[in-house]
Amino acid sequence: MKRKQLKKFKKRGKVTPVVPAYIKQLKDYETEYQDYPAVTYLIKQILLADQFLAKQQLPQNLPDLELPDDIQDQIYRKINEKYDMGDPKGDELWEKLSSDLPELDRKLRSFRDYLEEQYGMWAYISSGFTAELAKFLNGRPALEVMAGNGYISQGLQNNHAQIIATDSLTWTHENQTGKQTVVPVEQLTALEAYEKYKDQVDFIIMCWSPDGLPIDMELLNSIRNDDYPVQLLVIGEQNGATNSPEFWQTAKFVTTDDLTELNQFYPHFDLIKDQVYLVK
Repeated sequence: MKRKQLKKFKKRGKVTPVVPAYIKQLKDYETEYQDYPAVTYLIKQILLADQFLAKQQLPQNLPDLELPDDIQDQIYRKINEKYDMGDPKGDELWEKLSSDLPELDRKLRSFRDYLEEQYGMWAYISSGFTAELAKFLNGRPALEVMAGNGYISQGLQNNHAQIIATDSLTWTHENQTGKQTVVPVEQLTALEAYEKYKDQVDFIIMCWSPDGLPIDMELLNSIRNDDYPVQLLVIGEQNGATNSPEFWQTAKFVTTDDLTELNQFYPHFDLIKDQVYLVK
């Protein structure tokens, strides 16, 4: 095969990555609102997080993904600086930018939905948070149950923490959870994992146990009934998006200075107010 033919063949064989509709829409908004840094900053943060996750790397922390309260005033002032009052071009631009704001706001607020659908990431796990979580563990071995794709375990491994990732992998037929694992995940239910490793770890990490399912309560009861000094770290939203009502009703919360400090690094960007709890 001649060199030109080979070059043409290779070019033809390249596959262009498919950009998810959500990301494409945000990029379009980034262009549309390019003169408004307060808007483009939020969009760029989402796009950067997506780039990391697409490479199976943990993303950075995010700011609150909310448009400024005065964003319409900012747009109005900027247009008045560029166009004379009554200029049709200015009126048209104002109508376009102001009318698109509600949908842009909805897109920013639905980033968590995109993470769940695209990456099976329910709790937003950042590289900064897992670095602090590794400091909290301070060399003590841990077991992650319901690990999903293993984002927490990945971050801990990156920071040289001792962690075992497990998950039942029963959600792979319904969504991306467990389909795109970023570390090896052993297929075990939470109770199976606890029974297998309870004498080898100091902590069990349970992140975003599905709301309404009793598995969290069953695990807590098993820990309470045993003599092993295992501590349960729970990441979730109390009486909200995660865990069963019975779990939150019966959980006994332990407050420590290092846990309080750890929660200062736990990322929030929307209305979900989850955090890290130490539960007995």
